[in-house]
This record gives sequence, C-alpha cells and structure tokens, in this order.
Amino acid sequence: MLAGTTAGGAAVLLSAPPAAAKPRVARAGCASYRAAYHFTVPDAWKNDPQRPVWIDGEYHYYYLYNADYLTGAVGTAWRLATTSDLVSFTDRGVAVPKDTTVNGDVWSGSAVLDTGDTAGFGAGAVIVIATMSPGGGTDHQAQFLYYSTDGGRTFTHHGTDPVLPSPGAGADFRDPKVIRDEDRDRWVMALAEGNKVGFYHSDDLKSWLYAGSYVKDGIGTLECPDLFRITAGDGAAKWVLGVSANGKGTGLPNTYAYWTGSFDGSAFTADAAEPQWLDHGWDWYGAVTFEKRDAKGTLDPSTRYAIGWLNNWDYPGTTPTIDCDGFNGTDSVVREVTLKPGASGSYYLASRPVSALDAHVSRTVNLGDVTVNGTRVLDYKGVSYELTTEVTWDQLTGAGVQLRRSPDGGRHIDAGVYGDFAFLNRRNTVNPDSSGKWQESHSPFDRSAGTVRLRILVDRTSVEMYVDDGRYVHSSEVFPYLVDTGLALFTIDGTAVFRNTVIREFSV
Repeated sequence: MLAGTTAGGAAVLLSAPPAAAKPRVARAGCASYRAAYHFTVPDAWKNDPQRPVWIDGEYHYYYLYNADYLTGAVGTAWRLATTSDLVSFTDRGVAVPKDTTVNGDVWSGSAVLDTGDTAGFGAGAVIVIATMSPGGGTDHQAQFLYYSTDGGRTFTHHGTDPVLPSPGAGADFRDPKVIRDEDRDRWVMALAEGNKVGFYHSDDLKSWLYAGSYVKDGIGTLECPDLFRITAGDGAAKWVLGVSANGKGTGLPNTYAYWTGSFDGSAFTADAAEPQWLDHGWDWYGAVTFEKRDAKGTLDPSTRYAIGWLNNWDYPGTTPTIDCDGFNGTDSVVREVTLKPGASGSYYLASRPVSALDAHVSRTVNLGDVTVNGTRVLDYKGVSYELTTEVTWDQLTGAGVQLRRSPDGGRHIDAGVYGDFAFLNRRNTVNPDSSGKWQESHSPFDRSAGTVRLRILVDRTSVEMYVDDGRYVHSSEVFPYLVDTGLALFTIDGTAVFRNTVIREFSV
C-alpha cells in the first residue's frame, strides 16, 4: 500500500498499482483524479519532460515514458505529444523506443532540428541525443544519437556506439542539453556530471570535444542542465544556466536552480555564486525551458516557456491516479518565463501561466472585493480552477486562501503570506509526503508593502501559486478528497480586502 498523510499525521492509504495496465478513461463508478487542464500521461508512467521543439507549426513535446510500469518492469522510452497552444496536447505514441538495441532503455536528453544538415541525415532532420547505459545498470552512462526524417514522429538509432562515451564507471554523465551556438556556428552540449555541468562542442552532432565546466557544491547531484540566452525588458541579454537540484538539506528548494551570467562558448560565468530558484514548492522537478515562437515560427528572444514534472523522487510512486485512471505522471502548466532587473544590477526570472489558458476558460466567477477579518467561507465550490486576487491591508500578520476545503473545515490547503514569507501549506490535506517534513514551502516576502497579488492554479492533484510578478512560484502535489470542494479566505491578526477576486475554470 501507499501512504499519504493528514494534518494529524494519520496514514491515509491509497491502493497499490494493479498488475495490469488500465485504460485512459476512468472506470465506471470510480472517481477520477486525472487533472482537468494539466498535461497527464495517457497510461502507465511518465517522469522527466524533454525540451519541446517547434516543428512544422507545432511543438513536439517528448517525455520519458514506461509502458510497463504497472507490471513492475522498469525502463523508459520517449513518448510524443504535439500541441499548437501548449494547453491542449495530442498523443502521438512512442517516438524513441526502448530496448531496441543492446544499450537498453532511453533516458533524458534533448532533440534539435538540424536545419543545416550538419549531421548528414538531411536538412530538417530531427536529432535526439540521449543518455543510455550500455550493459544495463546506472553506473556506465554515455550519450547516443537517434534521428528522424519524418518530422520527429519516429526515430532510428545511429548505431550502437555512443557519440560521447562514458569517462569511466561510476560517473554521473547524463541528461545532454544541446543548443545551437549561432555566434560560433557550432553545437554546444551541457551535460550533468555530479557536482558540475560539463560543456562540449560539435560541428556535426556526432563527434564531441570537451570545452569546460561549471561546478556547484551543496545542492546535491546536478541533473537535467539547461542553457539559454534571454533578453530582458531593459534590453540586457543574459545567459542562464539551470539545473534540477536538491537543496532541501540546507533549507533550499528541490526544483530548478539557475544562475544568470555570461557564456563564451566554452565557459559559463555566473553573476552570483548562489543560485536562484524558478520554483519554491516541493514538486517541480526535471523542468525544461524552450523557445517561444509564434504561429509563423518567429522566435521571441524575450520569453521562454517552461514545464516541469509535478513529482519528487522522495515519493514518486505515491498517487491516487493509479486506482481509477491507471497512470502516474502529471506536469505543471506551461509557463512563460521572462528576465527582469532586480536590485543592484542583478536579474531574475519571472513566471506566469501560459497566456493560451485564456482561450480555454469555460466559466468565470467574479467575486469582486471581499473584506475579511478571520475566516470567510465563500459560496464557490470546485476541484479544478484558477483563483486571482490582490490582497491589501494596513496591519496584519498573515492572509491567504484555504483551497479544497472539506465540508467541516478540517481539511484544506493554505496559500498566502505570513510575516516575511509567502507560503504554500499542504499539511491539512492528503499529500504524498509521509515523512511530514515537506509540508510548507516558503519564499521571501516584504509585508511592509501592504499588498500581495496571488494567482493560484488548483487541479485535482496539484496547486501552483504565483506571487506578485511571478518571481516566486510554489508548485506542490496534493491529493485532497474529491468531496473537498470548498474555498475560504482568511486573515491573521488583522483585516484585509481581497480585491478583484476572480475564479476561472478551464475546458481542455
């Protein structure tokens, strides 16, 4: 059995995975926990997103997929979904299969569109470079090439030898992120290597030369590196190096750490030694960013998109979606990420939900301005929605919202501000953290401003809270009972007005 926790620490048991795969549609008479407007795997298992690629007028979104998950077998392939708006996705099945060579299953990597035919498979071929482990196990990691000549729908392996061999047994050597270095007319790879990110050059995607590295200790093993250039609103262009990392041991997030800085084609120089974090919740891992392009394919240099896996390796198998829906794998909504100037010449990344969500609104509830002193239960009930509000006050200790509130008020998810931090607290509902350690996430907040803007996305198994301009975001898994549909506003030690409070529901 799998255990969640309630506020009092009592175990809430969720059924273990069945022995055989289940259909995409929930069983008759069984309550579905499948997200209403987040991407979910059709069946079985998904984990790491792979960076989406713009091909023939739509994004090709690949992700790690294990069709054999419900039978207990391991190993991932790359499954494909396509989308034109990054909200509604069409499943296209497995694109890069597993176990078709002696090297076994296919791990994380990246796909690129080889418009210049640098690899020799034809102009416009889609090239995937991904980690595999020759001979099985996990201690001998190397990078292999697959190619597609049908627009990224199906891939063929380029032999069974790696294009970048392992440097030796026991080394972390994985998750290649390949970009085109237009300034130097070559390809660059960022590779996760334990406590560092290695950089490699190539002219043809087949032969790679080591160029340099960026080292960071204290945030665990670095995974799923990211490297891109972005232009801020003030015209400044910055390079950004990102990694999935675990800083929980020192009170930092376990999500996507990033540095702004400069990149000379071989070495990355950070503006500051300590990273910033693109999410402060518990469950936004393996995240990738990717280019924003319009319907004609024109690149927007000032905005990136981002998507993360709504899960955590501390409890990856714990989810109620197994019972009725036969799957384990949900992603965050896609974000639009921009670069903004901070204090003393610094820069940071700000996030907001993808604007295409506006085209999927099925219902709007405008609650206007609501004055609160204590707790005020609203008439609205729902399990999947977005709430936006601007909270203002003269003097108080804290304020926020109770989401997915039970009829008796005993179960709920709290989101808001308290003292000098913003927070998302899942302790008072069922959630995947049986240890009880990872219940409330924090990010800095200046209470003296007397106001805070909250934009909160609620779905059947997740909450994502955007604070003010989105510099701070909290994404966490939650498993409230489907009968817990209430919503309340609250203040602590004072009165606040929740202005322009609006709820939107989505149909995808």
